[in-house]
Amino acid sequence: MRTLLAAALVAAALAQTPTVATPVWSVTDGLDSPESVYYDAASGFVFSSQIGGDAAARDGNGRIVKLTLDGKVVDTNWMTGLNAPKGLRAYRGTLFVVDIDEVIGIDIAAGRISSRVKTDAKFLNDVATAPDGAVYATDSFQNRVYVVRNGVASVFVESPKLELPNGILVEGDTVLVATDGRPGRGGAGTPGSLFAVDIVTKNITQVTTQAIGTPDGLESDGRGGYIVADVGGGRIFHVSRTGEARQIRQLDRQPADIAFVPSRHLLLVPHLGLNRVSAYDLSDLK
Repeated sequence: MRTLLAAALVAAALAQTPTVATPVWSVTDGLDSPESVYYDAASGFVFSSQIGGDAAARDGNGRIVKLTLDGKVVDTNWMTGLNAPKGLRAYRGTLFVVDIDEVIGIDIAAGRISSRVKTDAKFLNDVATAPDGAVYATDSFQNRVYVVRNGVASVFVESPKLELPNGILVEGDTVLVATDGRPGRGGAGTPGSLFAVDIVTKNITQVTTQAIGTPDGLESDGRGGYIVADVGGGRIFHVSRTGEARQIRQLDRQPADIAFVPSRHLLLVPHLGLNRVSAYDLSDLK
């Protein structure tokens, strides 16, 4: 009887465990701690930042890999000589990447660095661009978001509400920030969450109160909602415009700064600890 009961409990547990999603394609060649992936629609290429060592080391080992949207490696050393590059986002032919305390602009067509803006950040993690050309970047270690306008960096917002800010996205007059939070004993601490910051007033509102793990990558779903990568739990969440959060995929470990291509229903994922970039079909996303 006990054997049957144990078997039933195991079966029930397995039934509740989400199946790990199968990638449409995966790339491992030339990858070394991929932190971010970004699809530049204007050029048609995918770019992925490679930390290449310690995430805060000024070692010159960081670089950016260039891929096609169907997972072919174009250039493993498209941009070299960086330190620990992380978030990526493009604006009018310039690919912006954050590198510890710098916001670096790269001319995509020329494949060369076109600008460097120094900040007093401790750990820049992700970057987003606004329609007016402003560039926003999260500083995880200081609970800050910086903004770069006309080559000058300043603190856009700093708040204890933004506990370990990571992923960032600009939509209209709002900056969305995914926060990792901090664990605590006995359920205490600050959980990871998603916040909206008004660009004009700097007012901060919580988008969802539901659990979304330790959010890293943050992307629009193209319909008013958001796709969030839980780097700690290997999960992908969908958050609706009204704040309802649900898990839509279970992936292999450490999905970091994701990209989403709505026209192809394709989610691009850098698996930080696997030295792998993979693409997943999200055509069932509703």
